[in-house]
Amino acid sequence: MKLSLSKVVSGCRLGTLTNLGKNGVQTMELPGCLLYTKTGSPPHLTHDTLQAIKGVPAVVQLTLSTLVELHEVLEEYKEGIGKFIGMPESVLYCSLHDPGSPCPSGYNNNKTVSIWGYGGRMEMTGSKFMSMQRALQPDWIQCLSDGDTISGETSRKRAKKSVDRSLSFLDECLQLQEKSPELQGSVMVGVIEGGDMLEERLRSARETAKRPVGGFLLDGFQGQAMAKETKLKLMASVTAELPEDKPRLIHGIGKPDEVLECIERGVDVFESFYPYQVTERGCALSFSYDYNPDPEAAVIKQNGIQDAGKNGTEKDINETSKADPEITSFEIFLKEKRYRDDFGPLVHGCTCYCCQNHSRAYVHHLLVTNELLAGVLLMMHNFQHYFSFFHSIRDALRDDRLDPLKELISRQAL
Repeated sequence: MKLSLSKVVSGCRLGTLTNLGKNGVQTMELPGCLLYTKTGSPPHLTHDTLQAIKGVPAVVQLTLSTLVELHEVLEEYKEGIGKFIGMPESVLYCSLHDPGSPCPSGYNNNKTVSIWGYGGRMEMTGSKFMSMQRALQPDWIQCLSDGDTISGETSRKRAKKSVDRSLSFLDECLQLQEKSPELQGSVMVGVIEGGDMLEERLRSARETAKRPVGGFLLDGFQGQAMAKETKLKLMASVTAELPEDKPRLIHGIGKPDEVLECIERGVDVFESFYPYQVTERGCALSFSYDYNPDPEAAVIKQNGIQDAGKNGTEKDINETSKADPEITSFEIFLKEKRYRDDFGPLVHGCTCYCCQNHSRAYVHHLLVTNELLAGVLLMMHNFQHYFSFFHSIRDALRDDRLDPLKELISRQAL
């Protein structure tokens, strides 16, 4: 894996990851995102429907928590998870936890990290973790780490312990990787821990950078427990300590405005669990990322503000917030009655399969009748919309137009 940066502007890094995968021919443009999966499959989608989505990322995210029950099966299979799930050519990144399912805290100790699978809690030692990786044979491996420091009330002692444990796990896993023929082509991603303690975050970054890792994961920034200013300051401080020639990943950040804030602080790779969460709420991503035209006109055209103006906005907004408090301003709630007679596409100008072939009224009907096709069509739209957003970020960096894009996104954020 090789990272080539073509441009660095105010902390934002534009570049390309090359020599990816078992055969070394895959590439990934940065900033970019991973393809989110559950048990090795994109939610709601088959391989055929996935092919209909434009801009699908080259790197697929597998979550150990959803695959841990397959350990014995994969050990016997011997050919790795890629071939097992029908993605032999894909670049596979195995992360510890499913970003779409929050983990209970307080279950890690000096020797084990708790993984929460479908069957409940499993304690993972370094040797057991690497045994699982030998069965999976992924291209990128998130190293075992103690990331249980996101409660917002982490003491200095607990933050120090999380760094010490994570470094110990990293050393153990790197030693076991050297002895594993199946993992000689895999890249270990070092994890930066330390809670909200700057001193511990910097120590974690410096010590991890001394190890032979292929990239870095900024962990513990998911959720709302940590103050936004603290979070952004820590990110900027940590990335300043990391080498320029290796990618920086982050977990648990998905909203468009938060993604842009992280990119400005040197983060390269994100997850794509956010479109899945939007789909599960019965919503469609509708935010505008076209920074070239008049920003206000673009927002109105893209997310249907005009429609809201016609239909008693205050009542609609109240209904939406009551339906699900997690719904953001970047999406529209298609179960609302006002979409029953709306025969326009989910987003005007969108080229996804759903917007080209179906209307808001049809998806509304599918949702209120609990048809499985609703999830398929929404997932196709939401994935393509999100992947196109990252394409727009790269274009904006290339054209020195990131400020108009940031302004456009911030106007749509609540």
